[in-house]
Amino acid sequence: MTTPQSPGGSTSGDAPQDERAPQYIYGVTRSGAALPGDVLGLDDKPVTLVEDGGVCAAIVSDLPQGRALGERADLVAHQRVLNALVDAGTVVLPFRFGAALADRAAVEKELLAGNSERFGQILEQLDGMVELRVKATYVQDAVLREIMTGDPEIAELSQRLREVPPDAADAVYYDRIRLGELIAQTMERMREADGQTLLDGAAPAAEAAVTKTPAREEDVLDASFLVRADKRAEFEQAVDKLATDHGERVKVRLIGPLPPYDFVPEE
Repeated sequence: MTTPQSPGGSTSGDAPQDERAPQYIYGVTRSGAALPGDVLGLDDKPVTLVEDGGVCAAIVSDLPQGRALGERADLVAHQRVLNALVDAGTVVLPFRFGAALADRAAVEKELLAGNSERFGQILEQLDGMVELRVKATYVQDAVLREIMTGDPEIAELSQRLREVPPDAADAVYYDRIRLGELIAQTMERMREADGQTLLDGAAPAAEAAVTKTPAREEDVLDASFLVRADKRAEFEQAVDKLATDHGERVKVRLIGPLPPYDFVPEE
């Protein structure tokens, strides 16, 4: 349920808007976009649009007063608003957490007035698209067995170390370090190959892809894909096939749709 408003802005509720209140900014969408009627922003403030008569509008709510931003609830609310728009099929240019301006007039003049054309071009590029994220993680026991049995040097060194009596452990200290290095090097090579295989399997069903550096040793792939909404089922089928084909040694997860953070051009 949405409530259209006059050119000064639209709102997802009936609460009156204070034009002078500082505004928190979630992102930008098209002028006249319908906002989900049940979505609330930071501190459960109504979410509204600020428009300047152009093609774009800022998605805002009143900025919480008397405290600094950054609580977990603030981050959750920021994401909740953007996710609600994505789920509703509304094209959105998401802002990173923390953007705010002095009041609604400042949003019009400082954000929209000089950037309307650029924002409009980005929204056009994102229209009809969704961001989907694929994360893949090794099944550690399975991959470790694969490493220990697949490399003769590792297998021989591992077997030799298992035969060393406890009271002689100090004598093979550097051998243990060497074993750890060999395992890490092998896993790095495997990660690069497996990550590329997964990326190649999903990418043909997407318009673009952005990969992130794995955060943990067991992470194989962390990639975001820009997918046409009418090809989402095809993309999900490709990811499901990857999960089935590699399930014994890699866990594959699909997350989304998400606000397209990773496909907003750099300024």
